[in-house]
Formats: sequence, structure tokens, C-alpha cells
Amino acid sequence: MKNLKLKTFYTIFSIISLFIIISIIIFNIQSYSKEYNGIKRNLTRMNMMVDGPPNRKPINQKFDDLNDKIIMDYDFYTFLLDINNNITHQISHNENELNNKIVNKANKIISKNYSSNIEINSLYFSDISYNFKSREYLVIVDTSNIQHRLLSLLFISIFILVLSELVVYYVSKKITKWITNPVEETFNKQKDFIADASHELKTPLAVMMASIDCIEINKKNEKYVNNIKLESDRMNNLITKLLDLSKSESETKKESYTLNNLSKIVEKRVLVFESLAFENNVSINTQIEKDIIFKCSKSEIDEVVSILIDNAIKHSYTNSVIKVNLYKEKNNIILDIINNGEDIPSGECDKIFERFYRTDKSRNRKTNRYGLGLAIAKNIVNNHDGQIKAFSKDNFTTFRIIFKQK
Repeated sequence: MKNLKLKTFYTIFSIISLFIIISIIIFNIQSYSKEYNGIKRNLTRMNMMVDGPPNRKPINQKFDDLNDKIIMDYDFYTFLLDINNNITHQISHNENELNNKIVNKANKIISKNYSSNIEINSLYFSDISYNFKSREYLVIVDTSNIQHRLLSLLFISIFILVLSELVVYYVSKKITKWITNPVEETFNKQKDFIADASHELKTPLAVMMASIDCIEINKKNEKYVNNIKLESDRMNNLITKLLDLSKSESETKKESYTLNNLSKIVEKRVLVFESLAFENNVSINTQIEKDIIFKCSKSEIDEVVSILIDNAIKHSYTNSVIKVNLYKEKNNIILDIINNGEDIPSGECDKIFERFYRTDKSRNRKTNRYGLGLAIAKNIVNNHDGQIKAFSKDNFTTFRIIFKQK
């Protein structure tokens, strides 16, 4: 249920955020493009005005013509040049007088450029653009106001984005709750039903099992009594598993978790299962890092390790070795349980953690397995903010648990 809520929240949050980000980016691109095209258009217009008609005018007449024209869109300055690229005339096409800053930039451009070109630098980082024609003219547009305007617009957009993300976060939480509430109610009802039904079945089953023990067994009824005992044991095992599953799915109070020596917990679990491993003709090899401390529920971690070792024993080839490794890696605590046996079929490594899922499609009753153990293990690991995953290759299957060491 927790994963469903997170996925729903991140989906809604991502879609709305992406729409807002794209809208802001498009708006800023359009604003930048409008300013860029305006500068380019006016620089080109100045090019035509300075060049004039095909027949070349005397430089004095050109100076008089330019002095009469005023361009209001941007702050433009024109510098007429002689054949040696020396400035002969300086013209301001706006109310602002030429200052040393513009003159210095003009001299710098003329000294470093040898070919004619229109140069529009990044409007976010440069405060001038120009149109230079060697031995003819240099037209400079002061883009400092544009730069300030675009940067202000960019900062305002970022502020709006941050503010919008806060609103989107709140709205996404509300929408997620609204969407998942019916699912959560159904899930809780299902969970309560499993728990209640299991409890209700446990009492009559206990009476039945006690009554069977009191029945006098003879040659005529031995077969039937044994069958009843076998099926009663199976039902009792299933009910116990269902109760464990219901418990693992309940909200856990993490305040009750205590610091425990995880290394010793795993070592003790391995010792418990050595006799079972011996009966199944497999051995267990351990590499456990000493004194790994982890805040957890000891009983629940005991159960997880037991489920995984039991699972490894039952799925191992005869005379193979099961490896149990516990170690720290950066801020993670990692438990690997590796067995040598048949690979998990491709595409089923995630499905095996689902309730009642088994790779054995025949559901052989003799194995007395219900597909609940790994589901219980996953719930317990999730309750400890950890991850559990399985991967299988070349007849080696690894179950890996990763806990964050806080």
C-alpha cells in the first residue's frame, strides 16, 4: 500500500511539475528569442542605413544622414571608419551620450576583428552586440538593459517555479490520498478478513486435532485418521502463515525497535538450520562481518533470515553449498544468501515476493508450501526501510537484503 501511494504521488507530482517547467522554459525561450531577433533586425537595418545605396557616398554626407536618424528600440552607437580602421565619426542614436565604456569596447572590437560580421553574444552574459564591417563602420547596440530584463525574468521564473513546486507537492498529496483511499480501505478490509478468518479457524482446528489424537486407531480407520492428521497439520500451517502475513502487513511502531547485533542474529539462525541442511545433504558457509549494529525488531529479523535460509535449503542441489554473507558497504548493511540450484525462471524474480505466488505451477501438495514466506519477508524488510531482491544466473540464486545504516 505504501508503494502504491508513493508511485501515485510521484506520478502526479512529476506530470504537473513537468508541465510547469516546460511552460516556464518556453516562456523564457520566447522572451529571449524576441529580444535576440529584435537586436538582429535592428543591426541589419543599421547595416542598410550605413551602406546606403550602391553608389558610395562621401563619408561626411554619410555622417550627416546617420545623425538625422534615431532608432528608439535599443541604444545604438555608430562608429564610421577610414581605410585604416581608424574611427572618424562617433554617433549616438539615442538620448544617451557616448561614454568611455562604449568607446573602449569599440576600440577593442576593431583591434581584434579583421572580417565583417554581425555578432550577437549571449544576452544573459554580455552587455553589447555589434555589426562590424572592416574599413567601413562599426554599429554597437548596448544590451545591458536587455540583459537585466532577461535575468530578472529568469530569476522571477525560478521563484515562481519553486513556489509552484510547493503548491504542487501539497496538491499531489491531496490527490494521492483521494485516489488511494478506496484502494486502502479495500486492502485493509481484506487484511482484516484474513486475520479474523484465521483466528476463527484456529479454535475449531485445534479441537479437531486434539480429538484426532484421542481417536482409537486400528487397522480399519488408521488410513483415514492419518489423512485427517496430515490435512489438519497442513491447515494449521497455512493459518499460522496467514496470521504471520497479516502481522507483517500491519503498521509497525518503529519506536519499539532497538539496537541489535545483526551479526549475532544471523550467526544464531545459521546454527539453527545446520541440522536441516545436513538432512538435505547441503552445507552452509558463512562470511559474517563482526558486530554490525542495526536498529530493528529482533524477532522480525530472525523470521526473515529463517525464511531465506529455509528457502535456500529446499531449492539447493544435493551436496551443494549455501553461502550466507553479511557485510557493510558504505552506509549500507547487506545480507546475501546464495544457493546452488535451479534458476528462477526469467521474469519471475520480482513476482516470487507476491502472496501465494510459486514458480512451481503444479502446486505439488507434498512440498507443503504456500508461497507466503517470501511475501512475509518482503513486508518485514519494507517495515525496516530496506530492500529485498532476487537474481538468478548459471544455477546460482542470490537473495539480497539492503538496510540503510542510519
